[in-house]
Amino acid sequence: MKYAPVITALLLGGLSSAHAEPLPSWNDTAAKQAIETWVQNATDTDRSTYIPPEKRYVVFDNDGTLWPEAPLTFQLQFAVDEVRRLAPQHPEWKNDPVLGAVLRNDFSAVAASGEKGLIQLLTVTQSNMTTEEFTQRVSHWLDTHKDARFGCRYDQMGYQPMRELLDYLRDNGFKTWIISGGGIDFMRVVAEKMYGIAPEQVVGSFSLSEFSLTDNGTQLRKTMKGVFNNDAAAKPVSIHLFMGQRPVAAFGNSDGDLAMLQYTAANPDYKTFELLVHHTDAAREYAYDSKPPASGKLVEGLTLAEQQGWTVVNMKQDWKTVFDPMLCKAPH
Repeated sequence: MKYAPVITALLLGGLSSAHAEPLPSWNDTAAKQAIETWVQNATDTDRSTYIPPEKRYVVFDNDGTLWPEAPLTFQLQFAVDEVRRLAPQHPEWKNDPVLGAVLRNDFSAVAASGEKGLIQLLTVTQSNMTTEEFTQRVSHWLDTHKDARFGCRYDQMGYQPMRELLDYLRDNGFKTWIISGGGIDFMRVVAEKMYGIAPEQVVGSFSLSEFSLTDNGTQLRKTMKGVFNNDAAAKPVSIHLFMGQRPVAAFGNSDGDLAMLQYTAANPDYKTFELLVHHTDAAREYAYDSKPPASGKLVEGLTLAEQQGWTVVNMKQDWKTVFDPMLCKAPH
């Protein structure tokens, strides 16, 4: 047993090192330091900045914050692929202004169709089916499709630094929520597997399903009735509806997330934390703020962040890696 002290020391040294490096995919820049400082202040019972565990609710946008949103959001890419898959059963779609444009890869025409065109795409591909059937369709798509640029499955493309951040917060007693403009049923298929976030802590855009009795029991059928677009000013509304309390931290990447960050920053009881991910890395991901390739933009947010003292993550400078290299390798 003479080696026991050595083994113990090595184990303790390993634990100490792990504790000292909670965000290994982050460079040691101001952004990482700001995160760690806030967490330390929020969890130290001897400090005036202490936040009780039952109040440690933190919210994350999804598209562009936890996974890419360029050149199309993953849910829109799913809709496009579903139109192509179903097209042989619907030859009339070739003459439809929106669906025909999808089949011709004319995405400028799809974009020009605006919200009306988007609703049509969602109606065709994500309604008039049971919730179980929709889950199966999304799961099959994830199993059989890969991102054209990165060559890996969409459910392998969570940002590694943000996944570490989610784990770090949970390790310190925070409850993590997704508050996104993406579809709630779509995100719930992958959120627990990718991020460790349970379905009941995923809030997104939704429409009302219809309940019915069947020969086999019961079912919920997806419709496009009562659409709630969970973006911009709607995010604080959904936070109140689903969470019932104001968050103490908010993480986003676009001007569509500003209302959520402002609502969080106005928490009267605790020192909060707000962060915006700025896409600046064209080599490892994408670089944009006000122009394509992404659907979101970050213009007003950069100004507000400077005024309000919010943390802005420069993806190129602050992250050592973008994706988990064991799952998805960035192009060189």
